[in-house]
Amino acid sequence: MPTIVLASQSASRKRLLESAGLSPRIIVSHVDEETDFFNELSPADMVIALAITKAHTVRETIDFPAIIIGCDSTFEFEGVSLGKPGVPEIAIERAKRVRGKSGYLHTGHCIIDTTKNKEISDRVTTKVTFADMSDDEIHDYVDSGEPLHVAGGFTLDGFSSPFIPVIEGDYTNVVGISMPFLRSAMSTLGYSWPEVKVMK
Repeated sequence: MPTIVLASQSASRKRLLESAGLSPRIIVSHVDEETDFFNELSPADMVIALAITKAHTVRETIDFPAIIIGCDSTFEFEGVSLGKPGVPEIAIERAKRVRGKSGYLHTGHCIIDTTKNKEISDRVTTKVTFADMSDDEIHDYVDSGEPLHVAGGFTLDGFSSPFIPVIEGDYTNVVGISMPFLRSAMSTLGYSWPEVKVMK
C-alpha cells in the first residue's frame, strides 16, 4: 500500500487531509515559486505548473511507494495573480483593492502514484466575494499576521472569515486542496476512498 505524501508545508492543507481521515507524510518540495518562468504564466496556468513541479521534485527524493499530492494556489483579481503578500503594506493595499469585489481562487493539483506510474493534474477554481471592509477592519486583520503568508492574503478558515460572505464553488479548494477533486483523482487511479484513508 502506498504512503500519502503531501508535497507542501501548508498547515491548512495538512489539516484538510487529516480532518477527512487521511494521514499524510509531509515532504516539502522547496521549489522556488518566484522564477521568471512561473511569473510569466497566467494565474490559472501558473498554479498547475507549480503543482506539477512540486510533486515531481518530491518524487525524485523518495524511494518508497507513494501517492504524492502537489498543490499551489493563487488568487486572481482583475486578471492579476495575487500571491502571498509577505509584508503588511502589501496586505493592506490588496485588501483595500478587493473589498466589495470578487476574484477567483485557483488551486493547481498534481497527484502522482509512483506504484502505478500514473499522474493526474488539474486546476479547480472558486469564486470568492469580499464584504466592503472598513479601513479599521483591514488594519486589524493585517495586524493579526495571518494574511502575510497565504495566497491572496485571506483565509476562509481563519480571521478573515467574517469578511467573505459568498463563495461560488468548492470551499476546500479555497482552503488549499479540493477534497472532491482528490477523491475523484484517487478513484481514477483505482483506489476507493476507504482504501485511501488507511494508507500510512
